[in-house]
Amino acid sequence: MTTSTTKTPSLLLIGGGIGGMSAALALARLGMPVDLLEQSAHIGEIGAGLQLGPNAFAALDALGVGEEIRRKAVFTDGLYMMDAVDCSEVAWVPMGEPFRQRFGNPYAVTHRADLHNVIYEAVGRHPLIRFHTSAKVEVVQIGAAGVAVTTTDGRHFEAAGLVGCDGVKSVVREKIVGDAARVSGHVVYRAVVPVEDMPADLRINAPVVWAGPNCHLVHYPLRDGQQYNLVVTFHSRDREEWGVKDGSQAEVLSYFEGIHARPRQLLDLPTTWKRWSTADREPVAHWSQGRATLLGDAAHPMMQYLAQGACMAMEDAVTLGEALRASAFDLPAAFKLYEKARITRAARVVLSVREMGRLYHAAGVDRLVRNSLWIGRTPERYYDALEWLYGWRPEHCLADAGIPAVQKI
Repeated sequence: MTTSTTKTPSLLLIGGGIGGMSAALALARLGMPVDLLEQSAHIGEIGAGLQLGPNAFAALDALGVGEEIRRKAVFTDGLYMMDAVDCSEVAWVPMGEPFRQRFGNPYAVTHRADLHNVIYEAVGRHPLIRFHTSAKVEVVQIGAAGVAVTTTDGRHFEAAGLVGCDGVKSVVREKIVGDAARVSGHVVYRAVVPVEDMPADLRINAPVVWAGPNCHLVHYPLRDGQQYNLVVTFHSRDREEWGVKDGSQAEVLSYFEGIHARPRQLLDLPTTWKRWSTADREPVAHWSQGRATLLGDAAHPMMQYLAQGACMAMEDAVTLGEALRASAFDLPAAFKLYEKARITRAARVVLSVREMGRLYHAAGVDRLVRNSLWIGRTPERYYDALEWLYGWRPEHCLADAGIPAVQKI
């Protein structure tokens, strides 16, 4: 519920991605004035598709944009894992009506730009949010009574508190935690393929993971099925540095020898690729310092194997808002409450993502063991295993901090 007449402290948010804009929206809806600083000159999202679990829709509903996202999303029939070597089915998780009843929301896929734009438009409509572009933060100061940042072009911003939403290379995290990112060595290529170019037998209304030795492929429909998102991942043979650049089809093909012809044909479809060298960080016990805290990839960067990066950032945003409300807008107290509510869950996701990546990329006997894990598993057993992840609800977002329930948002 918006309470714009409430006298509340102002906040600086560093980073205008999905996490930063979600946080801005969550806080402004509580009546908090927000200055949102984005280093890029233009607002937008690189990338292609992303997956939205029921927990993401719960967060989006709390932010007031859930219905608009639903209108742009493709609701999937389930999730497949296939063996990329012999083309056998490893696992199938149906996500029809029983799944929706269990978790209160659907599973869907959407274009990353569509999600970003919906949240951006909501941010733009809110009178308490001021968006500043070309604002790359160079200096961060955290004081007992307030915070200040200075951008590379000399602009100076002050506020009562600061939230670093500035991704894996966060300058705010460098100030608060000071640790190093862990470059994974896993390289991700992403592309979007028109439906008419997609092989007919692979036009499946589900995220399909083709799990291979030290590599995998994923595809799923976007934008009413008019496009397909294609993602390939492999363990690089080179020493990697975190970053994004244009990709090379020759490099991709060199990592997928021995893969069955059915999934391998996908590698010939894209005309252009974007290449991500991925990184995460070791989970930490604290990511707040006085009047400053972290959110999204700045707090808990993770690889892509559970498709939870954007979902976790939106959960963070909602939880931060609830912690501020529960703490009567006492910023240091609220940031500690938010941290306590999120640290364990975020760490569990980061570590589970790493383990899922190991399963995806199993080779030799490990591959045979993986393929045997889910034989005969019923949908209900899959749902039980996913309850901890997809069962998140805004009204219980402070439970890990000892507050069992908050007023329904």
